[in-house]
Formats: sequence, C-alpha cells, structure tokens
Amino acid sequence: MTNILEMKPDQQVSVRDLFGIDLDLMVPAFSERDAHVPEVDSAYRFNADVTLAILAGFMKDRRVMVQGLHGTGKSTHIEQVAARLNWPCTRVNLDGHISRLDLVGKDTIVLRDGKQVTEFQEGIIPWALQRPTALIFDEYDAGRPDVMFVIQRILERDGKFTLLDQNKVIRPNPYFRLFATANTVGLGNLNGLYHGTQLLNHAQVDRWNIVTTLNYLPHAEEVEIVAARVETMNNERDRKILSGMVALAELTRNGFAAGDLSTLMSPRTVISWAENYEIFRDLGVSFRLSYLNKCDDAERGTVAEYYQRCFDAELPESYAVDMQNMEGSNNAGSTGS
Repeated sequence: MTNILEMKPDQQVSVRDLFGIDLDLMVPAFSERDAHVPEVDSAYRFNADVTLAILAGFMKDRRVMVQGLHGTGKSTHIEQVAARLNWPCTRVNLDGHISRLDLVGKDTIVLRDGKQVTEFQEGIIPWALQRPTALIFDEYDAGRPDVMFVIQRILERDGKFTLLDQNKVIRPNPYFRLFATANTVGLGNLNGLYHGTQLLNHAQVDRWNIVTTLNYLPHAEEVEIVAARVETMNNERDRKILSGMVALAELTRNGFAAGDLSTLMSPRTVISWAENYEIFRDLGVSFRLSYLNKCDDAERGTVAEYYQRCFDAELPESYAVDMQNMEGSNNAGSTGS
C-alpha cells in the first residue's frame, strides 16, 4: 500500500459528474482510497454553493469555514466532498477538553529496549501538516483561547508551524487542507442556544479565506434524505407521514426564528423521530421521546399546536386539550353545586 506521506492527487475529476453541479470544472482527486478517507454516503444531498466553497478549499488551498445552525450537516458536507475525491480526512472536535498540548504535542514516557525514556509525541497539527489530509476543526467557535492562538499559526498563507520545544519548523504538505465548522461566526452565545461558544477576535475570523453558510434543505429534499435513512418508511403511505414530520420541523424552525421557541428540530431530530416511530409505531409517543421532552414546559403547548396542524391529532400537551379539561372540571363543579 502507498505511503500516505508520498500520496498526491493523481487525477482530475468532473464536478458535474461527482456532484451534479452544472459547471465545466475539474478538481484534483486521488485514485486510491486511504484508511483515513471517509465512507461515501449515497443518500447525502449536496448544497451547490457550499460544495463549490469546499471544492475551492481542495483545489486552491483556501481556508474554508462552514457556518450554520446545528444539524444542518456542516462537518458531514466537508467529509462527503472529501469522500468523493478520495482525500484523506481527519476531524477534531474542539470541545473544552481539547488543549494546546493535544494540538501541538507533548513529552511522554515510552519503553525503549526495556527502559523508560522520555519522547516527544506529535499532536494532531504537526501530524496532519506533514500529510496530504484535510483537517476539520469541528465546533470551531467552542475552542479555548489558547487553542485558537495555536490554530492561528497555520491560518497564515505560508502555514509554517514551529515546534519551539523541538526547535523544529514544519512546512505543510502541498496537499494539506484546512476546514472548520461553527454554529456562530465568532459571535459567541448571543441567543442562549449554543452554550460554550466563544467570542472570536476579528483577526482570527479574518484569516479564513472563505466563510460559507449551510442552511436546512428544501422540504422535498429533506423528506428524501429521511426516507433514505429509514428505508422501511420509503413507501407511499409512510412518505406522507415523513412529509408531515418535516413540515412540523419547519414550523419549529420558524418558531425559533420568531422567538417563540428556544429549541428547534434539526434534520437529525427528524431522522431520530422516524427511527423511533419505526420502533414504537406510535406517532405521538415517538414525537414526545424524540423532541417534545427536550422543550421547555412553557413551550410544549405551542409545539403541540404545530403537531395538530400537521397531523390533525391532539397531544396531551395541547392547549385545546387543556381547555377541554378545564371546561370538564367547571361543568362538574356546577353540577355538584
């Protein structure tokens, strides 16, 4: 098998053939698949504008950030582009536990000839920089400040990385690529939805050459994706149910945008609902377990109204049910008196 350090793109492939985008554009790709290449998801649907932005990153070594609400498939979008180009890919989640040492490297104790010796172990950045790989920083705006300044070094045009402890300068592989995903564009937790996100300074954000936004898919395409994920529901009867699920999800997104809800249904949640419906075969129970129980108590009546609009059925949380119960109690009280 070819050494990954020696690998390089050895063919040009058509954007029209791979992604269905009507452009006479050829992009570099690998003919061999490496263990680090993501698996191709045939059910994935590509957003044309976001795909072109990501392809620019692969073609011209642009630093690309994909921004959008949760569940829109930002990281998956990058991985699926890489999968079709056979481009090795490494994904790192910048949660609060990732430190500077994880990225740069640290001294560790290893056994050599039966003796314990101290040896420097490279972090993810030096490892990736020397290889033809796409490094994805997931949840980029949740990274700690010390981590952000480490990443800032490789956002420069030359991208050289200095290991001070080792007195070593690493020059990036010609086919190293850098991507990031974020829920906000360095604005922090403005609306209370993304706890743990950080305010990023403008100099940090400005170093990203391309910033693109990935929104939720059109109704019909989202139905197609859910049907592909839950194959037992890919029939005429259940597709009507899936269409109602997606319509309800769209209502929660509109409600979130209007400030009526603090939690929305992402495509990921819709797929979970369909999978749970496959288990319980009860639309209301599976909806409650998949989404409704995540909502604030004060918002459940609103969500139940959305459910009634889409499926013409009442949930116990519905305002209409509450009113009927109140009227029943009042009538019982009147009869008793």
